[in-house]
Amino acid sequence: MRRIRGFTLIELMIAVAVIGILVAVAYPSYDSYMKRTRRSDAQQLMQDIATRQSQYILDARSYNATISAVNVRSRKDWTCAATCTSTYYTISVAVDNAATPPTFTVTAVPVVGSAQAGDGTLTLDQAGAKTRGGNPGW
Repeated sequence: MRRIRGFTLIELMIAVAVIGILVAVAYPSYDSYMKRTRRSDAQQLMQDIATRQSQYILDARSYNATISAVNVRSRKDWTCAATCTSTYYTISVAVDNAATPPTFTVTAVPVVGSAQAGDGTLTLDQAGAKTRGGNPGW
């Protein structure tokens, strides 16, 4: 008579422990990757807004504080009108047309309580200067 064998409890516990260790190592890397991806998405939209502001000033001789007025449309995961919002960031434009020359600053603020909350505020101005959390560069 042949006896059917299965896994012992010890073998099963070892397998669960190995999977737990792999998850503990992989999850922080995945989380970091997702933060960089969402930040990159916001940066791309900010660059698009800055490019369209640069085109807008050639026609109107001033910048526009309303994002939709410079033909930035809503896109996947983003809703754009006066500001652009997603689950992770809110992007707005501050304009000073009284300055000589006129200036604008595009700001992306992480949404409080989201996965991006501690990522730092992103800014981009008319000269192309970029900051993240007050530090130069993105």
